[in-house]
Amino acid sequence: QVQVVESGGGLVQPGGSLRLSCTTPNRDPRYLTMGWFRQAPGKERELIAAITSIGATDYADSVKGRFTISRDYTGNWVYLQMDSLKPEDTAVYYCNTKTVGLLWGKGTLVTVSS
Repeated sequence: QVQVVESGGGLVQPGGSLRLSCTTPNRDPRYLTMGWFRQAPGKERELIAAITSIGATDYADSVKGRFTISRDYTGNWVYLQMDSLKPEDTAVYYCNTKTVGLLWGKGTLVTVSS
């Protein structure tokens, strides 16, 4: 059963921007603390941003000031706006609850390269 669907990845040059989207087809995410995770080649998956049901946010130091997590007014979509992208941001990006309470989706690949 698909629980999370991520989209919006792609190839972007250093300094560029991308916006990732996440929805949960079989779960109501409005009251969940949602997070964006990423897994770079050869590294473990890490939590980089989280947002509570009332919009409070938290970020890993590596993305603070460059990435913005948000949710739409219905609460059914969670977004990750990524600005000033760096090659080290290259990774597969995943969405889940902050405590990893859902089955992992396929993720969306972000490649930052000139």
